[in-house]
Amino acid sequence: MASARGTLYIGVTNDLEKRAWEHKNNVVEGFSKKYFCHKLIYFEHFSYINDAIAREKQLKGWRRSKKENLIRSLNSHWNDLSSDWYS
Repeated sequence: MASARGTLYIGVTNDLEKRAWEHKNNVVEGFSKKYFCHKLIYFEHFSYINDAIAREKQLKGWRRSKKENLIRSLNSHWNDLSSDWYS
């Protein structure tokens, strides 16, 4: 997730659509609410939670520039990938 100013939030969920909605609507207290991380700009799917958690930890350890390159590789304009999920 990202804010309009470019702050990045990385997390794990078993229900991406629900979690993105929660971010957009500031339902859960914490980092993403504090920094208005409302845009889903990148995601990966995993079959096993342990793999997802390992990937989350890996991404959180990366330099910002490496994270930006990964995002741009699939979403060059940082469009909100969930913009048409909700009515």
